Amino acid sequence: MNITEELFLLLLKDNGKDESWGTHRDYGLRGAAVADLVVAGRIAPSADKDPRLQVLDATPTGDPVLDLALTALAAKDGKRLSSLITLGKLTLQPAVAQELAQRGIITSQEPRMLGLVPAVYPTINPRPERATRARLATVLRGGSLPSNADLALLGILQGLDVTPKVLATEAAGMSKRDLKRRIEELAKDDPTGSAVRRSIQAMTVAMTRAVRRPRDRGRSVLTPRGGSRPLRATPSQHH
Repeated sequence: MNITEELFLLLLKDNGKDESWGTHRDYGLRGAAVADLVVAGRIAPSADKDPRLQVLDATPTGDPVLDLALTALAAKDGKRLSSLITLGKLTLQPAVAQELAQRGIITSQEPRMLGLVPAVYPTINPRPERATRARLATVLRGGSLPSNADLALLGILQGLDVTPKVLATEAAGMSKRDLKRRIEELAKDDPTGSAVRRSIQAMTVAMTRAVRRPRDRGRSVLTPRGGSRPLRATPSQHH
């Protein structure tokens, strides 16, 4: 499975519902697709602090999900990576679900009641996800070096702020702070210094910024001059 498919399964319970309520699943899947396309040599982020997308090769990969993402991203060549993570026109969930359903890994139950009841994707073959979880558990415990896919998955889960929930069993005994520190150590400890891994790290940073941006905006208030400042609690006044 590719990174996008592995992430899709990690973010779902076996009953097909979200593993963690409020997850930015679409952000995560876009980030995973970016990672897959980086590994495939189709795209790369620039070296800027806020990286921009660089399309290296727009020829199809042969993977329907990744080709869907590549077509959308190729039209955004030069745009900031953080803005592409929130690209509403790029919806990958239905395509990923279709691929996994065709391979007998999940089944798809479409939305009901005019969309009020969302689609769910119950697992019917748990072995692929179990293999992914076992691999991540080994990496977190120091039993093996992380692959590009491992670093991308851990970085995306951390960026979505769902790692302790999604990897509760795999990271058993680690506090949220310890788990975050471990993932950061794995991201930095790259003896090869490969461009692919630097690109994956840039993608996870961009996705984290995209996820946090709405929260930060919610913590700001307008100033009289039209700017913004952080929202601070005001002391209560007694009359």
